[in-house]
Amino acid sequence: MISVAELNRLARAALEQNLPLTWVSGEISNMRRYDSGHWYFTLKDVEAQVDCVMFRHKAQYLDWQPADGMKVEVRALATVYEARGKYQLNIEAMRRAGLGALYEAYERLKAKLDAEGLFTEERKRELPAMPRAIGVVTSPQAAALRDVLTTLRRRMPGIPVVIYPTPVQGEGSAAKIMQAIATASTRAAQDGCEVLIVCRGGGSIEDLWSFNEEIVARAIHACSIPVVVGVGHETDFTISDLVADARAPTPTAAAELVSPDRAELKAQVTQLRAQLTRVTRRALEDRMQKLDYLQRRLVHPGERIAERRRHLTHLATRLIGAYKHEAESRVWLLRTLNQRFTAARPDLRAHERELNQIERRLKQAVGHRLERAQAQLARVSAHVTALDPQRQLERGYSIAQTADGEIVRDAAVLAVGEELRVSFARGAVVSEVKRKLPATE
Repeated sequence: MISVAELNRLARAALEQNLPLTWVSGEISNMRRYDSGHWYFTLKDVEAQVDCVMFRHKAQYLDWQPADGMKVEVRALATVYEARGKYQLNIEAMRRAGLGALYEAYERLKAKLDAEGLFTEERKRELPAMPRAIGVVTSPQAAALRDVLTTLRRRMPGIPVVIYPTPVQGEGSAAKIMQAIATASTRAAQDGCEVLIVCRGGGSIEDLWSFNEEIVARAIHACSIPVVVGVGHETDFTISDLVADARAPTPTAAAELVSPDRAELKAQVTQLRAQLTRVTRRALEDRMQKLDYLQRRLVHPGERIAERRRHLTHLATRLIGAYKHEAESRVWLLRTLNQRFTAARPDLRAHERELNQIERRLKQAVGHRLERAQAQLARVSAHVTALDPQRQLERGYSIAQTADGEIVRDAAVLAVGEELRVSFARGAVVSEVKRKLPATE
């Protein structure tokens, strides 16, 4: 067994899980708005009805006021109000009946024209800064026309305005708007129009729908002069806004966009006049100063010739003086060089006597040196001769050598039977050691 509260909770969960957000169409009745901002009403058709609630955080985004008897479409979640066990729709969004189809048509046309390049920034033309005339496509009875004319009269009353009248809502209005734009395009050169305003005041989406028609968008695209569209209020966006060369949030803003501001232009002219005055005054002052300078330089030809003659005389005097000074300097330089050359000239006879004397001294020194060398050579030769082993042999001495050529100085190193080579002054013999005698003191 479960309680009533649990039953209602289970019913709510089952309903919300099995029936997600969906669009429901019907007629509003018993509309109630509370100070809290929440809306309560009944949505009905010829066969049934259902209670609905739209809370403040959803209702505040609706830019129109629903009322009893209106056909609407709501995006809602079916739920149960547990406290009373009441089945109701919780509204997430609301639109007038038929707007869904209009929105789908709007999106299809937008995608089509975008794919064709009608919205690209590259094809949009610049608006003329000072148009010769301004064309306006709108209804003559529309408040938008009065706003445009008032704005143009205030900003620049001297610019002519050509009105191309046309209905801006209702059946067949799109074709008439298209025809008015085509007429303005054809007669632009004749009427002098250099920019075209297509405008109308605010209204519902149905009222503005003519400006979402393809024929109007293509007429704007084909227009021979730049087009500014100012349709509805700032939040209203139509296909015409996307195709136009410029989009204005309101008709008044469109008039401001195509017309220069007289007060601003006047201020600019005043500023430019002041700048021109300053520049002109400065140029005149520069010219006057230059004229004074040229006037000071202006001299009579005769006086100028006389001045040149005096200058030439002065230059001639300086030239003669410089020549004399240079000639004197050269003379003194030649004298100085001659004196230095005379002082530096060599005495060849004295040098010859000096060379002869050096030659005699050199011969004497060489003779003395040879005598000393010969005496020293004789002494060394005698000494070497005295030490010559052959001289010792001549005196009767002999030299004993072992078989390997070693000179024998001590008999102790010899062995009995060992062969010796004995050299004499003339010739040599080979002997054998028979016996060794003791050394004598």
